[in-house]
Amino acid sequence: MGSEGPIPAVTIHVTGFKKFHGVAENPTESIVNNLQAYMNKRGLPKGLVLGSCTILETAGHGALVPLYQTLQSAVSQDANLPNSGRVIWVHFGVNSGATRFAIENQAVNEATFRCPDEMGWKPQKVPIVPADGGISRIRETSLPVEDITKSLAKMGYEVMTSDDAGRFVCNYVYYHSLRFAEQNGIKSLFVHVPLFLTIDEETQMQFAASLLEVLASLY
Repeated sequence: MGSEGPIPAVTIHVTGFKKFHGVAENPTESIVNNLQAYMNKRGLPKGLVLGSCTILETAGHGALVPLYQTLQSAVSQDANLPNSGRVIWVHFGVNSGATRFAIENQAVNEATFRCPDEMGWKPQKVPIVPADGGISRIRETSLPVEDITKSLAKMGYEVMTSDDAGRFVCNYVYYHSLRFAEQNGIKSLFVHVPLFLTIDEETQMQFAASLLEVLASLY
C-alpha cells in the first residue's frame, strides 16, 4: 500500500475561434482567452492541469498547419512532463442560432461550407480526409458524452448532446482532432456555445469551468 505514487493529472487543452462571416465577435475567443485567469481565480480542481489555450482562425484547409502544430506541441509537451497522465482536447465553437450548450458526440468526414471561411475557401461535399474514404465516414469521441451532459445539466446549465456538429469549420476541426486523438492515445471533445446575447458571458465562463471540472472527475 502507498507505493502506487500520485495519480497522473488530467491535462486539458482548449481552443476557440476568431470571428467569421456573420459573427463579428466570437464568444469562444473571449472564453478561451480568459479561461486561465478565470480558473486560477476559481481554483483548479485537484488532478487537473489547464494546458494550452489557443485561438484558431475560422478556416478549414488553410488553418490546418497551425491546428496540427497546436495538437502536436501539446502531445510533445505532455510526454516530457513527469507523471504525465491523460490528455483531453476541448474545442469550443459558436452556434449563433443556439439557445443552449451542445456537447458534440461526433464529426463527419464532409466539408460543405455554407459560406466561405476566413481564408476564402468554400468546399462542397468534399472529404475532409480523403484517405478515410467518403463523406459519410463518422468519427466519435471516446468520452462519455451522455454522462458529461447529465452532470452539467444537474448543475443547472441548459445543455444537450448533439450528433451533428454541422459541416462548417467546427466539424472540420473536430474531425481532424478526433483522428489525431485516436492516433495518439488521447481524447477530444467539441462543445458548441450560443452567442453572449443568448447566454451571458459570466454564465458561459462558469459553464466552461464546470465542463473542465466534470472532465477531470471522470478519471
